[in-house]
Amino acid sequence: MTEIKATNITWHEGHVGREEREGMLKQKGALIWMTGFSGSGKSTVAYTLEHALVQQGRLAYVLDGDNVRHGLNKNLGFSAEDRTENIRRIGEVGKLFVDAGIITITAFISPYRADRDQVRELFGADDFFEIFCHAPLDVCEERDPKGLYKKARAGEIKGFTGIDDPYEEPTKPELIIPTHELSPQESSIKLIEMLEAKGKL
Repeated sequence: MTEIKATNITWHEGHVGREEREGMLKQKGALIWMTGFSGSGKSTVAYTLEHALVQQGRLAYVLDGDNVRHGLNKNLGFSAEDRTENIRRIGEVGKLFVDAGIITITAFISPYRADRDQVRELFGADDFFEIFCHAPLDVCEERDPKGLYKKARAGEIKGFTGIDDPYEEPTKPELIIPTHELSPQESSIKLIEMLEAKGKL
């Protein structure tokens, strides 16, 4: 439970509503929440999707796990408590982006189901899409683009998801992408088809 320290504050409604912003953009805001092991292709698919959407004339933006930890969340580590706070903050940022009418794509391991469910609760039923970038652990470990699995196996990194910390698979994701079988381009096509089917594009 997040400690609430801000008191005597009031939410201010602006003169421009979400529908007006979405009308100007000719799209509807959405949060595409990509989750999966390190090395499962989350960031690659996220940036491929962002590029494809922008080429269509859409406004899209990726909130990437590493990038966010360079700034907004640089004071957070990788303990269970810090991971929860990391995801909570991103959920709140995502909510603002969606209100602005932006198709927002996140790429976070987000290993704990309760944390992802907490973010889902911030959104209406039609705004949050949990995407499971599913690749077997051995495939992710073989890819090891950042050399993190090697360090975790050597005991240089503690609490690493999939090695000595759990990953809780989504139980009801909006979409499962087998990233060990599909290319990033094929994956992004599936995501665009989902957005079209949901009336976001």
